[in-house]
Amino acid sequence: MYAKTNPSAGRLSPQQKRAFTIIGVLVVLILAGLGIWSALASDSYSSSGHGCVNVTVPSSTGGATVHYCGAQARSFCQTSFQKQDQLSLRARPQCVLAGLAPSASASASG
Repeated sequence: MYAKTNPSAGRLSPQQKRAFTIIGVLVVLILAGLGIWSALASDSYSSSGHGCVNVTVPSSTGGATVHYCGAQARSFCQTSFQKQDQLSLRARPQCVLAGLAPSASASASG
């Protein structure tokens, strides 16, 4: 009823339309930029390699990442090739990717 008595009510001025358009475009550009960044950014826990081991294991909250580098990674991998539990079995391929698998001579002598 109010719109009938005041015809300009509810209409946006050209300046308001321009402001809403600019804000809308900025929001879309920011969201697109965040999407592209999240898709292309490297993740330090994404894969094993260069002496670091990353293993994703089932957890009560969905999944957990086990991450070790250096001496901790060597110890973890050595233990994973000696045990038969689920974590050790999941860790072995990642230890191989990281270059921390036991050598053939060490496994033949041990």
